[in-house]
This record gives sequence, C-alpha cells and structure tokens, in this order.
Amino acid sequence: MLGQSVTYPQTYKPEILVPIPRATNRERVGITSPLPFNGADVWHAYEASCLTHSGLPTAGLLKIVVPSHSDFIVESKSLKLYLNSFNMEKMGQTADEANANMAQTVSRDLSNLLCANVVARFFNSDAPSLPTPERDNRFVTIEASDAARSVAISRYTECPSLLRSTNANSEAQFLKSHLLRSNCPVTHQPDWGTIYIMVKGARHVVPASLLEYIVSLRGENHFHEEICELVFKRLQDLLSPSELSVTCRYTRRGGIDITPVRHSSPDSTWLSMTNPDSLTERIDRM
Repeated sequence: MLGQSVTYPQTYKPEILVPIPRATNRERVGITSPLPFNGADVWHAYEASCLTHSGLPTAGLLKIVVPSHSDFIVESKSLKLYLNSFNMEKMGQTADEANANMAQTVSRDLSNLLCANVVARFFNSDAPSLPTPERDNRFVTIEASDAARSVAISRYTECPSLLRSTNANSEAQFLKSHLLRSNCPVTHQPDWGTIYIMVKGARHVVPASLLEYIVSLRGENHFHEEICELVFKRLQDLLSPSELSVTCRYTRRGGIDITPVRHSSPDSTWLSMTNPDSLTERIDRM
C-alpha cells in the first residue's frame, strides 16, 4: 500500500494500518539500547469523526500519544485511511459516548500494532489547551539572529560535521528554527516544521553551525520521528550535555500533524505536550 493509490475505506478497517520498525533508522545513526532519551510522538488528527447510533456525525480532534520506546511507528497515510474508516461507523448513543468509544478503539488498535501503550483522546474544538514552546520567549530564532547573516549555505543533505561547539556559561541554551524541512521517505513530499532545542551543560552548540545543520536536513528522506532523533543524537555526541531536549512541531498534512518530543530529563520543560489528557495548543503554522 505504501506509495500507492488506494481506495478510502467506507467501514472500520484496522488491518489497513502499516507499522514501521524504529530500529532500522536507530541502528543507522548509532542509537542503541538503553535509549538515550525519553519522550513521545504526539499526533493531532483534525478530521476525526464517527456517527452516533441515530446516524448523527460527530467532529473534533483526536490526540494520539505514542511512546518513544515503542518498537514501531505507524505510517501516516495508513493512519489517515484508518481514521477515515470510522467516518460512517456508529460508535455510541451520544456524541460524547461515540467519540470516547472511537478513541478507545484507536488506543487499542495502535497499542497492538506498535507494541506499546498508545493513548488516544477525543477533544472538541473549544477544549482548553496547554501552551507550547512557541510562547516561551527564551527560545531564540536562529535565522533571525545576527549569527545567521554571515552563514553561507551549501549543504542540503545531512552533515553532522557542520555542527560546532563552544564553552557554555551557566545558562541553558534555547534555540529554535522555522526552517526545518525534510521529505517523506514514502511519497517524497516535503514535510515542514519548527524545531526547538534546549541544551544544558559545559558546551553549547554554535548557533550559526546549528542553522547550517538544520538546513542540511532539507534533502533528507526520513519520517518526522527519525529527524527528531537524528538531531538529538548529533547534539548529544557533540556536546555530551547534562540535559538535552529536542521538539519538532511539523505542520499539518492530510489533516494530521506530528510533534516528536525527545528529552534526556524526566522533568523536561515541555513534557506536558505529551500528556494525552491535555490538548496541545496550535501554533500559527499549524
């Protein structure tokens, strides 16, 4: 099914889901067990819908949280087709019951598929949401800084040797860039996002070199989760930090966006984003 034209299912169809092993990319970049990070992949499906027993449609947002230690990720097109298979399914007496039953079914099916405890929650559009790193004014946009003005960009495939480090002061380093782009390894369509990086330790990354490195991902064909882990691994190897956090907020495609979060500390600043019971605030690009 991957990369091929398919017919949208008209009835509930869990067998359409496609798992992809995490180990393939982790072995390639040298990520070994025990994993050097915690975290999760947060999926927001904005076109979630099913029917009540009386035939009334429901509508809302489904937040899905996949732990980073799962053996597999789910291929995004197969997830979109799977979620669409609920559109004409009668799931409960009331809208709330139908939505809760849909979320419970998604949790069960993805947990079985990915060999981990996956949690899905259904939210209405007016549900309160938690703030994101975008509201944290400690993050400096690298491409808007003075350091970016002298950068000559020439690499568009991943090049870790671009990264350079410098001695750190006592403060943590907070950097972000809206220039994150990679490509789907299945369809080769571009995936756009904003990346947030927090570093604590004796060494910091040179911002201009980080900008060059982020741009070097532009020609890479990787899933969102793999890009986040790749950046985490390269910075960990370079800096040996006491604390490191990488969050990639990708824009929506096909009614779904994905936010992988990887962090070395159990009390990471933005760990709340991975809480399935709280809706994540959207940013302008999403």
